[in-house]
Amino acid sequence: MMKKHKPSTVAVHAGRSPEMHQGAVNPPVYHVSTILYPDVATMEERGTRPFEGMTYGRFGTPTTFALEEAVCALEGGHRSVAVPSGLAAITLVLESFLKHGDHVLVTDSIYHPTRRYCDGHLKANGIETTYYDPLIGAGIADLIRPNTKLVFVEAPGSLTFEIQDIPAIAAEAHKKGVVVAMDNTWATPLFFKPFEKGVDLSVQAATKYIVGHADAMMGLVTCANADLWQIVKMRAAALGLGVGAEEAYLALRGLRTLPVRLERHQETAILLATWLKRRPEVLRVLHPALQDDPGHKLWRRDFTGSCGLFAFVMKTSDKKHVDAFLDALQLFGLGYSWGGYESLAIPADQGIKRTVASWNPGGLTIRLHAGLEDADDLIADLEQAFGRL
Repeated sequence: MMKKHKPSTVAVHAGRSPEMHQGAVNPPVYHVSTILYPDVATMEERGTRPFEGMTYGRFGTPTTFALEEAVCALEGGHRSVAVPSGLAAITLVLESFLKHGDHVLVTDSIYHPTRRYCDGHLKANGIETTYYDPLIGAGIADLIRPNTKLVFVEAPGSLTFEIQDIPAIAAEAHKKGVVVAMDNTWATPLFFKPFEKGVDLSVQAATKYIVGHADAMMGLVTCANADLWQIVKMRAAALGLGVGAEEAYLALRGLRTLPVRLERHQETAILLATWLKRRPEVLRVLHPALQDDPGHKLWRRDFTGSCGLFAFVMKTSDKKHVDAFLDALQLFGLGYSWGGYESLAIPADQGIKRTVASWNPGGLTIRLHAGLEDADDLIADLEQAFGRL
């Protein structure tokens, strides 16, 4: 039924079954570990299909099932798996499809904790990672080996905001039977439809925009088909990746208002980015929705919107100047997350690690998250901080 409705309607209605909960508009919070069975025959029968329905709290409850169903409906996939954090969702995908002797291709603009996991845990377990230029497109075919099992993409990069040609990468990967996974947190399921672009596994750090209130940690992996879901779900169970009932409820609550919040984040971010472009202290703004951004054409082709996260490059390379600017901010908090109602700022350069595609923006980089405050107030805050330079 959800397939015929627009995303904002799906966000409100998917995963809700009031008739199953005495008419309650929201699924109740199920605090449960043990599930009781009426007899041995039922217990044994349910043991043959532990991931269907209620069998044990770690495998899911009606609260987590509702969240997974709603996110999956928005992503357009087969089924989703909820895990305790965004990084847990990323590592679950890597663990599910890679073993000793395998090879994985990862974008050079990847979220730094993902790179750290590849360079540490995967390497220690005999899995080789090759980083590729995020602008490689169909050229990724030249990097695929007989033992390549997975291509991991992220668009845009969470610090450098380069857009990748996801359909071209996916097409080449699928020719060789390679699975494609994507960190889709920036665009959310509302502004990028991964399975329509050839992605097999979509990762959401739901801690960000889905939760939306900076008060819960959550990750989700949505799978394109039943076979992929079975692999991911079994691996999650083997690793003990259950989620808390309260966190699942908070993520589901946040999902209901995601469309209206994301529109506001998008609008404010574009206003701030446009204003920053005119500042004499700013060398360039990194935001794919801006027409002069190098990735704008791909963004316009494949995405239907943007969020509140972007960056800008200062003309100065003096860290003291950047620190003075950041320390002067009053409405922008200094914090590493994003996607919540609050505006945030961080110095980004230390988190940008490149080994293949060089990254020399010409100055020091600051990443901003535009929250839900009034845009004029945020601009005034940035303006007074520039005064410290």
